[in-house]
Amino acid sequence: MKKGLSHLFQVYTWLIIFPLAWLWTAFIAIIVIVLTWLGAGAWADKYVARLWGRFILWITPVRIKIANMDVIDKNQSYVIVANHQSTYDILVLYGYLPMAFKWVMKIELRKVPFIGYTCALMGHIYVDRKNRQAAQKTMQQAGAKLTGGISVLFFPEGTRHTGTGLLPFKKGAFKMAQSLGLPILPVIIKGAEQVMPAKSLRILPGTIELVFQPPISAETVKGKSTDDLIQLSRSLLHTE
Repeated sequence: MKKGLSHLFQVYTWLIIFPLAWLWTAFIAIIVIVLTWLGAGAWADKYVARLWGRFILWITPVRIKIANMDVIDKNQSYVIVANHQSTYDILVLYGYLPMAFKWVMKIELRKVPFIGYTCALMGHIYVDRKNRQAAQKTMQQAGAKLTGGISVLFFPEGTRHTGTGLLPFKKGAFKMAQSLGLPILPVIIKGAEQVMPAKSLRILPGTIELVFQPPISAETVKGKSTDDLIQLSRSLLHTE
């Protein structure tokens, strides 16, 4: 997009995208909370919450391309790992991952209005990275939620980053896969940093692609050291 049009689009960003995104977030959160209180939390998680990401992508607008979805067994629980360069990674994954999943999130997000309480109610997993013992206990408890095809999703880099390549991976995702005997599903996200870069409020329309890599089998997960498993996963998540 040319520089002049890019500046003009930021007017649309501040007047339309940001206000509508926050209103939509609040609305979806309220609907999910009410449905969960009424005993329909699983249905709300699967169908209503998905609309949150898709609507914000639509008003941006962002085109979504999906590759290799056929590698997924929808009856299998996975430890999903994805690269992370943009807030829009979250919207795309929430809107278009073809399975139920629980997110592993830093505990600071628990304080975000609407999002924090709703995610806790839906069973997403908050981890206090500053308290190693508490974090380990939380991860052990999280394993009980991964039944009946429900997966768990990590950004193993731990935070968004700018530039190419990948940050060092934290070990939590890989240790969980090993302790539970679950396959790892690597998911590459391409293009989200062009829509909204890390540590920026600039937004531009664009295309984001989800590429599902062949899962690392449970047998391979069990047979490798944690460090070797991290290196294998990194090789499958390179975006270049």
